[in-house]
Amino acid sequence: MKPGASIESLILTVRGQRVILAGDLARIYGVATRRLNEQVRRNATRFPRDFVFNLTREEFESLRSLNVTLADGRASLRSQNATLKRGQHIKYLPYAFTEHGAIMAAMVLNSPQAVAMSTYVVRAFISMREQLAANVAILKRLAEIDKTLLQHDASLRDIYRKLLPLLQPPPQPPKRRIGFVTAD
Repeated sequence: MKPGASIESLILTVRGQRVILAGDLARIYGVATRRLNEQVRRNATRFPRDFVFNLTREEFESLRSLNVTLADGRASLRSQNATLKRGQHIKYLPYAFTEHGAIMAAMVLNSPQAVAMSTYVVRAFISMREQLAANVAILKRLAEIDKTLLQHDASLRDIYRKLLPLLQPPPQPPKRRIGFVTAD
């Protein structure tokens, strides 16, 4: 994968965490997926559960059923199911790497491309974190605006209720009776 390509499109949200799947990370680092998986197994102490985890079958199926395609038209899970034909099943569920797991993978792979590309992977995770923080700030501001509008709405409703009697036409004065009127 070239440094200019969008790594952010490969980052998915699984279990509330931003992750990149093993096949995509291996392609970025220029190694075979099996070699990356092999290094994760050999260096298991460097990859705690918050760095890397196996997807469950349900998670994998839900990601595969999303059928998200990239700008170039390829499916986002292409590396995990490229050899699958209709009716076949995967033998091993793919690993999902968090930001820290992706950095650790670059260190255990120790290939020049893995070291060079790790900075792009980290920048992609940072960019997504900044976008998320910006979204949170925007949502907070929208909540403040909504609260202000609700307060203004209540104030306007109160003003309308007070002005409504003033907008009604004055009552008609009683008509004078024609003829002789006695004061009873």
